[in-house]
Amino acid sequence: MARPSKPRRVCRMPICTRFYAEKHDASAQHPGLQLSVEEYEVIRLLDYQGLTQQEAAAWMGTGRTTIQALYTQARRKLARFLVEGSSLTIDGGSYQICSIPKGCPGKGKNKKKGEHIMKIAVTYENGQVFQHFGHTSQFKVYEVENGTVASSEIVDTNGQGHGALAGFLQNGGIDVLICGGIGGGARNALAEAGIDLYPGATGDADAQVESFLKGQLVYDPDTMCSHHSHEEGHTCGNHGCGSESCHS
Repeated sequence: MARPSKPRRVCRMPICTRFYAEKHDASAQHPGLQLSVEEYEVIRLLDYQGLTQQEAAAWMGTGRTTIQALYTQARRKLARFLVEGSSLTIDGGSYQICSIPKGCPGKGKNKKKGEHIMKIAVTYENGQVFQHFGHTSQFKVYEVENGTVASSEIVDTNGQGHGALAGFLQNGGIDVLICGGIGGGARNALAEAGIDLYPGATGDADAQVESFLKGQLVYDPDTMCSHHSHEEGHTCGNHGCGSESCHS
């Protein structure tokens, strides 16, 4: 398929990008399947969010025939993955990350100021992205309007731990979370709360938000932290927690 001249808009990157069957033979000679990010987004919008093809086309900034083609390709690859038991990787394509979720499925439901407002939370400590979601004592919350940070504030979590933080963010109307290391349980809770997750980020919190708004945030969707203690010198994010593949 020819490379499109205009990248398709993608609202949410996949949490997991590598899948394989439980009995997958890593030494097998046949190549694995690759699902492009746009194909993943079409599956997410149509099958997960329940949008029509016309709605998905409008959201991704492309035509309905393109959506139909991407959907057919994606479903065929998913069928092969299930039947053949080969590996599946989500990667590549021609896309751009949307910076303002205006009209984005699942967004803006609780906004009083309109759908053009977005709230971004960053795990926060001394100006930096804190590297353990479950132990963060503060979030810095940014309110974004028309692609620009309109205001920001530092919010204390009041000692709430892993299990309560997703609800804390949901109650605060947060749309996007940028963080370092994060465990599987917290990922699930954030997904249920409809909060888009960008883990594996490091550095100055303000700079990471600006990078996100420009579609240039450096993060690792596979970043995991399976430990809930630093008692033995464990650190999270890109400083000790490896990535973790997903199994079907």
